[in-house]
Amino acid sequence: MSDEIKQLTLWTGSHYNEGIGRDDIFDKLREECGVFGVFNVPNASSLSYYGLHALQHRGEESAGICTVDTEDHNRFAYHRGMGLVKEVFDKEKISSLKGDRSIGHVRYSTAGESKLANAQPLIFRYRDGDLAVATNGNIVNAPEIRKELESQGSIFQTSSDTEVIAHLIARSPKDFETAAKEALQRIVGGFAFLIMTNDKLLVASDPNGLRPLVMGKIGDGYVFSSESCAFESIGAEYVRDVQPGELLYLDENGLREDRYAEVERRATCAMEYIYFARPDSDIHTINIHSARKRMGKQLAMEAFVDADIVTGVPDSSISAAIGYAEQTGIPYELGLIKNKYTGRTFIQPSQELREQGVKMKLSAVRKVVEGKRVVMIDDSIVRGTTSRRIVNMLREAGATEVHVRITSPPFQNPCYYGIDTPDRKELIASSRTVEEIRDMINADSLSFLTNEGFIDSVGGNDGAYNRGMCLACFDNDYPTPVNEESDKSCSC
Repeated sequence: MSDEIKQLTLWTGSHYNEGIGRDDIFDKLREECGVFGVFNVPNASSLSYYGLHALQHRGEESAGICTVDTEDHNRFAYHRGMGLVKEVFDKEKISSLKGDRSIGHVRYSTAGESKLANAQPLIFRYRDGDLAVATNGNIVNAPEIRKELESQGSIFQTSSDTEVIAHLIARSPKDFETAAKEALQRIVGGFAFLIMTNDKLLVASDPNGLRPLVMGKIGDGYVFSSESCAFESIGAEYVRDVQPGELLYLDENGLREDRYAEVERRATCAMEYIYFARPDSDIHTINIHSARKRMGKQLAMEAFVDADIVTGVPDSSISAAIGYAEQTGIPYELGLIKNKYTGRTFIQPSQELREQGVKMKLSAVRKVVEGKRVVMIDDSIVRGTTSRRIVNMLREAGATEVHVRITSPPFQNPCYYGIDTPDRKELIASSRTVEEIRDMINADSLSFLTNEGFIDSVGGNDGAYNRGMCLACFDNDYPTPVNEESDKSCSC
């Protein structure tokens, strides 16, 4: 074995997926995190474990659970670690987290912030006891608030913008519920918060509903999750989506519904429907698999091409590929197979090793694509590097033509609401025409779904702007004020 091969490892750093995100072999967008909460259900930590496992696709770098034991003087207990849920927690750790209330979190990090200090839930001691915070999303004005708080003497322990809300609550002279409500009114961005004290659980969604958050019931208790798919794993019943600007209080008296802000403009993240959410999840009663199938059908109507087979890039594009095939009558085939067990591979500067890393994660099925004209369905093109590699992989496997169809409009603008995106200048669609992108990825043809086609495919609220979705990454129309000079990578 050569010295070069001996030096290869499945991941760099001290744990699985350390620093995954912008350095990943596959140039894909990364959701920052997922949250899961339990209230008034025995063995809450076990439910959180299974809930977080179902949300693992939203964050593969760190995981954490915090519990409250009402039978032991509302005692806090928590454990956080770097790695997958099943690596961070074992039977012994789960059994030590006693209680009937819990909040949990899975996280992706952005570049340079792969460390345990930023793993959530974040835990604090303040004048009224213990405080735990978990969030999915990003606070756009966190840098300004952080600077203000530091000038007043606050000492931050992490680089996570989630810590901002804890400081706002702790510094307020008012009671906890009022302090939390006023803190939420100060922050701007896309977020879903779970905030837990020794005797209360607060649940909040941002005024635009950018990040998904759903509520369910199990027995006499409640559960909360970034996606409804997690409810199936614990036998919970879906109740409803937490509404934009809504604030829920749960304590010994049960559930109370309130608002901290009016709905400014419902704007659920479009990429949840296109890419992030699991196909078996529903967002605002819209099933993700069905929506993606409709995107594929719409794409077939907008950009038909004669071909022999249709294949989807695993996993998020499979539903759309089936829709495209059904609409056109072209057979759907598994032309690409994903290996789910490789971890973070070969983050070395050698291009040869990077290409080998791609082949370890994704393979073309030669007997399926050889001699065929292939329609390759994918969800997005970010920098273009991944699309080029996959197109070339299909050609190497014998495909005579490769026609690329994308189930989103061109991704031209960065996200400030909790998705780890490159700067605008690194987004291939921000400065190149569709024909130029086609040439760069070595495809025979390339088409993107139109904004109108995407909106119609998802459906949603007919009376709302963009039917209640945020399309800022496509149309540059952000639902909140953003500072393009600010660091958008400080999320959760």
